[in-house]
Amino acid sequence: MTDTIPVFDGHNDFLLRLYRAPQNRGRLWLEGGPGGHIDLPRMQAGGMAGGLFAIFLPSPAYPGGPDTLTRMPEPPFTIPLPPPLEAGDVAGAVMAMLGHWAWMERAAGGAFAICRTVEELRAAMDRETVAGVLHLEGAEAIGPDLDTLHVLHAAGLRSLGPVWSRPNAFGHGVPFAFPAGPDVGPGLTEAGKDLVRECNALKILVDLSHLNAAGVEDVAAISDAPLVATHSNAHALCPSPRNLTDRQLDMIAERGGLVGLNFGVFFLREDGRDDPQCGWEPVLRHLDYLIEKLGEDHVGFGSDFDGCVVPDVLGDAAGLQGLIGELRSHGFDEPLLRKLACENWLGVLKRTWGA
Repeated sequence: MTDTIPVFDGHNDFLLRLYRAPQNRGRLWLEGGPGGHIDLPRMQAGGMAGGLFAIFLPSPAYPGGPDTLTRMPEPPFTIPLPPPLEAGDVAGAVMAMLGHWAWMERAAGGAFAICRTVEELRAAMDRETVAGVLHLEGAEAIGPDLDTLHVLHAAGLRSLGPVWSRPNAFGHGVPFAFPAGPDVGPGLTEAGKDLVRECNALKILVDLSHLNAAGVEDVAAISDAPLVATHSNAHALCPSPRNLTDRQLDMIAERGGLVGLNFGVFFLREDGRDDPQCGWEPVLRHLDYLIEKLGEDHVGFGSDFDGCVVPDVLGDAAGLQGLIGELRSHGFDEPLLRKLACENWLGVLKRTWGA
């Protein structure tokens, strides 16, 4: 019998599920299924030892927008971006999700731990406690004075994406489109550049996922930390603007960063469709390509669980050891599997956080 290989995952949207159904949070977190991809029982069943949990502020319905962000139209398509969020829409949602985040640890009775350092991550994993790290996807909750960034850091924030596709005070993201590239619009604003510098000072990871090409260039020019895309794939294999071009992959490799493989089928399939009946083949193709471009020390997983459609052969977090088994059959040896599943993430967080 093969030992379970622990998995650290770079991105999930579980907090959004709690935010949308707070009356059911006990069932959603502690009992698990049906629906969604992630909860405590399924993480434990799949050997998911930890991950980055995103605070994501959903946009209200808008003209021309998709019915749901987890499904996309039949390609080719171009969907208008959501307008910027109004300031009044932000603060309450962030506080609600922070409350759910703290509750998750209390409710788990020692089975889940909020972590702020790599030392805390490793200690939690050693005692077989699922380890969680707080991430902010889209910085609308933060004002140009950056005071809220310090408040969130004190609350445990250790990873931040300046934008989620829609524009905000800090920069511009990529559209919902296929086929398309990320070279659209201007990059970071002056406030966005200040945000990156302050994240560097606080040792908060700056996530390149969702940034447009100019924004990625700006982060690379300003930041003194490793370049990381928590949940993105290879544009050469799937021409979604959410995926990374070869130039961007080269930049990440040069800076000792990491790319977390996104399990979303419309970021994996070369035809851009959201049909989950695709088997393991697109997952393997992207992993092979990312390892070729970045090296085996700079690739991990960034599932996007609860934020996308995943291959039916994976299913949900409980299927992660099935993925490990498929990678083993693909020819990946045990040291490489452990790097991809967990150690590369812990390494880049150590290089970013310094502890």
